[in-house]
Amino acid sequence: MTNWKIDESHSEIGFKVKHLMITNVSGYFTRFSGSIQTESEDFHDATISFEAAADSIDTQNQQRDEHLRNGEFFDATNHPKISFTSTKVKKIDGEKYKLLGNLTIKGQTHPIELDVEHSGVTVDPWGQHKAGFALKGRLHRTDYGLRWNATTEAGGIVLSDEVKLNMEIQLVKS
Repeated sequence: MTNWKIDESHSEIGFKVKHLMITNVSGYFTRFSGSIQTESEDFHDATISFEAAADSIDTQNQQRDEHLRNGEFFDATNHPKISFTSTKVKKIDGEKYKLLGNLTIKGQTHPIELDVEHSGVTVDPWGQHKAGFALKGRLHRTDYGLRWNATTEAGGIVLSDEVKLNMEIQLVKS
């Protein structure tokens, strides 16, 4: 069994949400950790666990970030962690995979499927074995109790329900 962990300083956990249905607003979680165990060199049998600190959300707007931390969104005081646990990794072909698992946000858990591209394995200048992955997915924020919204004067909505997930993950072998 080989153990890996997420190299936080070389990884990004990001998302995008449509605002006013005309542009995307991007955000990131800045504090997170994850561990991966695998018997294989291509990660097809990996077991993955991940956590992000809900209060580490950063959209580059302090007022919006405080709103996202409160009870109308993540309720970070009562639900400090966002977590993911894998249930299956399916190798599609070459370096493409589907990662299935359970995502918990604000105390609500739902299955999620992520598209994964394995970018390879290398050894850095300090002798550490590293592996790279790009992950993409989508979720419906209302499934997780993130229901706040408002309407515009014209009757449109302020925020889309769909959230696009974009992650760049670098692992380091333990």
